[in-house]
Amino acid sequence: MDRLASMAAFVRAVDLGSFAAAAAALDLSAPMVGKHVRFLEGRLGVRLLNRTTRRQSLTEFGRAYYERCRTVLAEAEAADALAADQLGEPQGKLKVALPVLFGRRCIMPILLGLARRHPKLELDLAFGDGFVDLAEGGHDLAIRTGELHDAANLVTRRVARQRMIVCAAPSYLEAHGSPARLADLADHDALIYRRSGHVRPWLFPREGGQPAEVMPRHRLRLDDLEAIADAAVLGMGLAWLPSWLVRERLQAGALVELLPGEGRLPYDVHALWLQTPHLPPKIRVAIDALAAELPGLM
Repeated sequence: MDRLASMAAFVRAVDLGSFAAAAAALDLSAPMVGKHVRFLEGRLGVRLLNRTTRRQSLTEFGRAYYERCRTVLAEAEAADALAADQLGEPQGKLKVALPVLFGRRCIMPILLGLARRHPKLELDLAFGDGFVDLAEGGHDLAIRTGELHDAANLVTRRVARQRMIVCAAPSYLEAHGSPARLADLADHDALIYRRSGHVRPWLFPREGGQPAEVMPRHRLRLDDLEAIADAAVLGMGLAWLPSWLVRERLQAGALVELLPGEGRLPYDVHALWLQTPHLPPKIRVAIDALAAELPGLM
């Protein structure tokens, strides 16, 4: 068996705590991960893991060997990356975790364009709005919007800045009038975003301080931002939505921006990746493309 492949399977099994988790991350079967570990143990003549039906733990030698394997694999990856740099062509599988709506509307077209320009690049895109552990899921890159609360052990780069804006359909404004200041929101119906059972207030920037929170009157709650935009176009109420989502509707006149002096709360879009001695070209070109091509502030 290939010794480096066996080391990689062993390290991933230790990092993730089981052969099954390592198998999922490496796209192997659990028995094959076990075979890799047994190959190393047979070659070394020393047990690396103490295994029971419920848990596994490193032996004393296994822990020392694990640390050396991590160093060897990092150096091998760096050496491969140098070769890829010489070739000047991003290649291999790029696994990216994306938020569902923003990922589909804004990120995916950029990455598909990247794949079109680089035929040796493979894309594996995972859409989901929940937290993603890059190491456990085997992701090369993740895209997050808003504040980062869990990125202490990751490398991050801001690739875009967006805004949240208040908007409504002309038909709604003709029937109910237009709010001129934040206090006027109390006199209007709103379409509210509900996520994971929580209704979130609207936030408005304040100079040098925390954003002001407003919970408008509402009777319609939806857990999909695009559905809120569609309902707003139908005149069902005011909406607080990302500028990238309503850009075309605003340009077409289907929606009108409100409170431009009060609203437009900025939020950042970040790319996140695991620390590595040498960033592979496939990750670097993806980050650069997103930073260059994502829609910016309106």
